[in-house]
Amino acid sequence: MKQITSTILILFCLVFIFGCEGEKINTSKSELNVDFEKFTLDNGLTVILHVDRSDPVAAVALTAHVGSAREKEGRTGFAHLFEHLLFLESENLGKGGLDKMSARIGGSGANGSTSRDRTNYFQTVPKDALEKMIWAEADKLGFFINTVTEPVLAKEKQVVKNEKRQRVDNQPYGHNSAVINSNLYPKGHPYSWEVIGSLEDLQNATLLDVKEFYKRWYVPNNVILTIAGDIDVEQTKDWVKKYFDEIPRGEDIPEIKKQPVNLKDSKRLYYEDNFARLPRLTMAWPGVPQYHEDSYALSVLLDYLSNGKNAPLHKVLIDSEKLTDNVRFRQNNSEIAGQIMLSVTAFNQIDLNTVAKAIQDGFKDFENNGISEKDLDRIKAKQETNFYRGLSSVLGKGFQLAQYQIFAGDANYINEDIKRILAITPADVKRVYNTYLKDRPFVATSFVPKNQSDLVLRNSQLANVVEEQIVDGAEESFDPKLMANYEKTPSSFDRSIEPPYGERPELKIPEVWKEELESGLKVYGIEYSEVPLVQFQLQLEGGLLLEQKDKIGVSNLLAALMTKGTANKTAEELEIAIESIGATINAYATDTNITISGTTLSKHYDATMELLTEILLYPRWDMEEFELLKQSTLNGIQRQKANPNSIASNEFAKLLYGDNNVLSYNNNGTEISVKSISIADLQEYYSSNLTPQNAKLHIVGDISSEEVAKALQEINTNWQSKFVEIPELPIANSIDASKIYFYDVPGAKQSVLRIGRSALKATDDDYYVSTVMNYRLGGGGFASQLTQELRETKGYTYGIGSRFSGNNYTGTFSISSGVRSNVTLESTQLIISILENYGENFSASDLEVTKGFTIKSQARSFETLNAKLNMLSDISNYGFSDDYAIKRQNKVNDMTLDEIKSLINKYITPNQMIYLVVGDAKTQFDKLEALGFGKPILLNE
Repeated sequence: MKQITSTILILFCLVFIFGCEGEKINTSKSELNVDFEKFTLDNGLTVILHVDRSDPVAAVALTAHVGSAREKEGRTGFAHLFEHLLFLESENLGKGGLDKMSARIGGSGANGSTSRDRTNYFQTVPKDALEKMIWAEADKLGFFINTVTEPVLAKEKQVVKNEKRQRVDNQPYGHNSAVINSNLYPKGHPYSWEVIGSLEDLQNATLLDVKEFYKRWYVPNNVILTIAGDIDVEQTKDWVKKYFDEIPRGEDIPEIKKQPVNLKDSKRLYYEDNFARLPRLTMAWPGVPQYHEDSYALSVLLDYLSNGKNAPLHKVLIDSEKLTDNVRFRQNNSEIAGQIMLSVTAFNQIDLNTVAKAIQDGFKDFENNGISEKDLDRIKAKQETNFYRGLSSVLGKGFQLAQYQIFAGDANYINEDIKRILAITPADVKRVYNTYLKDRPFVATSFVPKNQSDLVLRNSQLANVVEEQIVDGAEESFDPKLMANYEKTPSSFDRSIEPPYGERPELKIPEVWKEELESGLKVYGIEYSEVPLVQFQLQLEGGLLLEQKDKIGVSNLLAALMTKGTANKTAEELEIAIESIGATINAYATDTNITISGTTLSKHYDATMELLTEILLYPRWDMEEFELLKQSTLNGIQRQKANPNSIASNEFAKLLYGDNNVLSYNNNGTEISVKSISIADLQEYYSSNLTPQNAKLHIVGDISSEEVAKALQEINTNWQSKFVEIPELPIANSIDASKIYFYDVPGAKQSVLRIGRSALKATDDDYYVSTVMNYRLGGGGFASQLTQELRETKGYTYGIGSRFSGNNYTGTFSISSGVRSNVTLESTQLIISILENYGENFSASDLEVTKGFTIKSQARSFETLNAKLNMLSDISNYGFSDDYAIKRQNKVNDMTLDEIKSLINKYITPNQMIYLVVGDAKTQFDKLEALGFGKPILLNE
């Protein structure tokens, strides 16, 4: 989950209404009201309710005040393992638990996350399913532990270990965090180990450990229940009391003491990373706990030092010395301690001692000049906009309220946050620099590619990194289908009866307005005033489609250069102009478009559009910025070569489209093509291909159509209109018989699988119904057969999914997963078996679940600004009607079992697919011939 921090308002404050007695607190006049009511049950459960009637949905979050910091040494990773277990089953939900119910009720985002200090579980549902969710969350909290068996625990250990392999062991720099934390914090400190834990500790976890952990920490007096959305407050209170009241209170939870770090001397460590292709320097200093009075000035300091053309570190490391393309400087503030983290991934073969010296030069710049009031105000304006973006969904509001309640002791602490942000001065920023950074001891890690130890910081010691060995047959076997035998926990009523649905919510279709300007620019908008924000996307058709094969990467570089200054503003001046009004404007290229997107406070809409106009019509063509972007792109291409998932995506595209199709290339380009691109190539692409006739503006937020049109006058008048034809693409490679391909990544702890073929365009009649058909195969998360078999039954993977993806030009069907290396063959065989039997096995019950989820989930289809932008994109790009969601709902309602089976037979063809494996050829390559698709074809030597 994205951690919500104290990025609070500067120009106005929020109004909060809280308390069981309805007490109201009004801090100032406000453009936004976030009202909530808080009460506590007799058993200690804290409940926070927030009403938001903008969409017929409700978000429910259960947050336990326990994370890895409450673990014992030797049982690290346990809080995270427990998070997984709580989803699997409870006494009255039965096997599959909340995930199975979510598939029926149209829930969204059923998930959980674990941090050092808390574990949360969350989902958004149509409002008619709110009582079901409250019943389910109560069942997890009070009626869960009896369902955990030895086989269930053994299986989930494998899932979590696969997650660790995927996120840590098989990733570039994956072990860096563990090295930092184990050296920054003293032995025994609760933050000295990783949240995900060690593989050895996970394996050693016992069923008794699970029961003790549950009994100690998963009690009402250590939990907050947050419900936000289109709710009836009094009815919701009654449901909460009914389902949670009789869960017994646990032992009192002791307050965890602050444990700040006092690092006496600096430490330097290094590691030769099997997956890294570029050297990375990370520096960490002891920081402050969450909501510490100095955290606010530190937030400003780190932003100012690293972000933007005017940032001291940016000026030295990027502009002057050209050592890197990115500097990351952030706080990681937790409940009992905090840390300050600076990370620089240098360009190829750069000595990290040079990087360290440049960092010190940047620090000296700040020591000499400090921060101006103007820069301070600019950073605060950016924080204001980010705050509102966090409130654009009911779940985001719920998270923020719970965050304050747990770690500040009161959801209304936001008022104190505001005071502290508003009180920051340039002197405060300088003071925290002197206190926490200047001449202070630090931990530094140098992670470098294999055989490049000459690049590490001087006087560095080899870091202690445990590399797991993948051995065939080493994992314990289990049968997760074995049922637990237990006596059910008594209750005052029959909890096995699932609550009924409430009144079915009506699907709210936002009203769309449309206009085509004289220049040919098409504008699609939705007026939406819940938060004072506007989001927009200017979509310029073309992207990679309009590139020449020897110049792949032109559109990507052009998009990046567009926001690096205008004819009237340098890159730094443009950046300051955008940030000073709290706006963001970004440009990026895809296979089919160049898109300029942005977010702004509605009161600054006109000023933001003036800047957009400059960016679009009056490019700067800054040669220095162009060369920096080329180097940054080459850096990114190097990083992709080290990432098994990126390798899989790039190689799959080559196999799918073939040499004659431009879509076989990654739009970043290749090292050869990028080096050959000149700024004249970008100018040619700009003048020849960008035209209002092929442009669409999608805009959503607190703005009227009249205001939008007025701000577009200069674009409409001065943007030259011309006809640009998008070339017809060659047909993707036909696949008459399946073949298996292998890309060797020596020592890989996982095998990345990509399986699929060319399929339907988004505009094809069968496209949408095929995505519906795919729900039970691999599109429905835990409701899908692929997840149930490969993760829940076998423990082969952390995650797997299948999808149809398409646009106006092309489409694919694909399956993606990362599986434990030593079950590569078995995983692929199981996938093939599921595909072969999907049509035959698809039942009336599967159809009922698919229909239930698809229809009910429509209630939350247009909740956020991004969701509304996606709706406009579908309407403008694919010619859908404004009410296409209702038409789709009716189409799903009428689908028959025969229609589903026909679609499966037509589009799920396991014997006519590409099978790509990215993994360790030494141990896995030869085995794959047993699939029956011939000898695997090795793609790299």
